[in-house]
Amino acid sequence: MNILVVPSGFKECLNAERAADCIERGIKNTLPTACITAIPMTDGGEGFTETMVNLTEGELHYRTVTGPIGQKLEASIGILGDTKEKTAVIEMASAAGLRHVPRDHRNPLKTTTYGVGELIKAALDLEAEHILIGCGDSGTSDGGIGMARALGVRFYDTSNQEIKEPGAERLSSLARIDMAGLDERIANVQIDAACNWSNVLCGSTGVARVFGPQKGAAPEQVECLEKGLEQYAKVIEDQFGIDMRQAPGSGASGGLGTGLQMLLGARLHCRYDVIFPYLHLDKYLQKADLVITAEGSIDGQTPNGKIPAEVGRRAMKRGIPVIALAGTIGRDASHNYGCGIHAYASILQKPVSLDEAFQSAEEWLTETTESMIRIIQVGSLLAEKQLRAGEVS
Repeated sequence: MNILVVPSGFKECLNAERAADCIERGIKNTLPTACITAIPMTDGGEGFTETMVNLTEGELHYRTVTGPIGQKLEASIGILGDTKEKTAVIEMASAAGLRHVPRDHRNPLKTTTYGVGELIKAALDLEAEHILIGCGDSGTSDGGIGMARALGVRFYDTSNQEIKEPGAERLSSLARIDMAGLDERIANVQIDAACNWSNVLCGSTGVARVFGPQKGAAPEQVECLEKGLEQYAKVIEDQFGIDMRQAPGSGASGGLGTGLQMLLGARLHCRYDVIFPYLHLDKYLQKADLVITAEGSIDGQTPNGKIPAEVGRRAMKRGIPVIALAGTIGRDASHNYGCGIHAYASILQKPVSLDEAFQSAEEWLTETTESMIRIIQVGSLLAEKQLRAGEVS
């Protein structure tokens, strides 16, 4: 059997490479002769830089940057191998991801993308001609103003006082954006951002209302955040003549998509359009009998650009069955059956605390994979039995 393993990472727990190793081990425990191809998958979130560097045999560089709550942390920049122009790859989560925000500090009005700007500046220092930015797994919702400030952009309120505080808390008082100090090198580099195309900046499906609570915002903070991002969009429209409120990808990584496009001139892309040319997934699907994918959670939002659904859709075109494994199964998970996923299962084996689940994730992912393969074997035995019965009759 040819089995293609295409997992995402489990947020704050397992990266895609470790998840792939667990699944492969689970398969081998039951089918030692299986031919397994593993493609650790990335959607622009955690693991994006490392995965892209590994795929292209590039190199990693590390820099100390400002984290989302102002702490100093080490973040990575990749320089891709085998490219015509010097291409740097950055994952915003490395500098401003949710995993860098302690649970008792999760307030998207306060967290900043300043470190993302510092990584972009470091890529310019490395003389990058092209920058790929992965937007995902963010712990911020500042519209990218922190990122822009790190690169020389200045923001002023209605009293013509510069807004220097981190986060989105004062966005509702924004009056103008001063681009005069933007790092001149930005004009000479192409920036492409891999975004979730369905994420928008404002409104009922915007950054504040959909993702604010996930990042720790209380109801009143959600309203404050929405008001600030709406004012941000208004100032951008007044100054640059473009309405970003509902633009595809504008809400990526807490509105970083808007900041990248409008303040740095970046091009926003559906993330898989940027990533898949490097992964060659369709080539490997041609030989697969079965696909196993995985992610931290499978629910009704998974079809909206998450890795298991994207893998399922591509496998469905070739009639290949897909199994999805997840840490948790959420509301409306059955919607994924329409995306080419034939079966899904949680790896959790008993009620546990989040910390214990994280500690046991590798073991449970391996064991659940083995169980799913054994179920497939049972199905094969039943099919053989029915075939023999048919021949006898």
